[in-house]
Amino acid sequence: MFGTTKLRYFIAAAGAALTFSGTAAMAYPDGPVNYIIPFNAGGESDITARYQQPYFKELTGQDLIVQYLPGAGGAQAWSGLNNHNGDGMTIMGTNLPHIILQPMLQDPGYQTDDISNVYMFHFTPDALLVRKDSPFETVQDVIDAATQNPGSVIAGGTGTNSANHVANQVFMNETGAMTTYIPYSGTGATESGLLGGEVDVLWGYTTVAARQADAVRMLAVATEERHPLFPDVPTFGELGINMVGGAYRGIAVPASTPEETKQELSDLIGQINADPEFRKRMEDDGYALIDVPYQEIEGFMDDRKAAYQAVSEQLQSQN
Repeated sequence: MFGTTKLRYFIAAAGAALTFSGTAAMAYPDGPVNYIIPFNAGGESDITARYQQPYFKELTGQDLIVQYLPGAGGAQAWSGLNNHNGDGMTIMGTNLPHIILQPMLQDPGYQTDDISNVYMFHFTPDALLVRKDSPFETVQDVIDAATQNPGSVIAGGTGTNSANHVANQVFMNETGAMTTYIPYSGTGATESGLLGGEVDVLWGYTTVAARQADAVRMLAVATEERHPLFPDVPTFGELGINMVGGAYRGIAVPASTPEETKQELSDLIGQINADPEFRKRMEDDGYALIDVPYQEIEGFMDDRKAAYQAVSEQLQSQN
């Protein structure tokens, strides 16, 4: 349902050789930059920010200071983004589908168009995970249990109206299974929930499977082709389930930020994404890097809005 058109934003291996304007000519930044993560520590947004930090320092000579402002599935931070000074010294992580679905389904205190994204830098494919000792050996085992006893299978995921919540809904649409979805405050919390036995299955990402390799099993992944880190794990498509999707992450700034600063920040994040060492580290952790610079953000967001529109009506009926 999602992502059936191949993303034109994916960069081939040669993309690492892309070049941008030299950092010596950049006026931005002229001091430490505060990087607000709208979730708790330990999730993909946090891990990515930590990976970006040393490259940011190397390119600019300035520190990238990671701060956390969790709450309401990210809405607490996003609703206050435009209250920050638009001098480029405060930036914020953004996530899809969150910043599209939240305003579609409720009043989170902001609208999607209030968020000034300057770069989208990676995508984490959805994956259905269980503990290593789970009785569920296959996706069909999960479907059978959730069909025979509707609601008996407890599925964890990050928040409501998130990529994981969307994945759970699409899974039910496609299979006729009925799970009970439990939202957690972030990816780190979902991992603890799965490993601690609070949920039977987890809608996580390939990154979770990479981190928890000895403790979990991935039953299927929502990509068009098998993930290179997990060649033995089938795609949902191979199982006859039309599911391709996940979470997209990027960086935004207050709306009052000058266009020149937005472009400079976009170029800077692009340089980090293009670094071969950075790319390898991210890909080894299960991330799929994408490059959507500032000048392409509008088209990218329009595409994603269209993709989420249909399932938003179903999620609305649950709220």
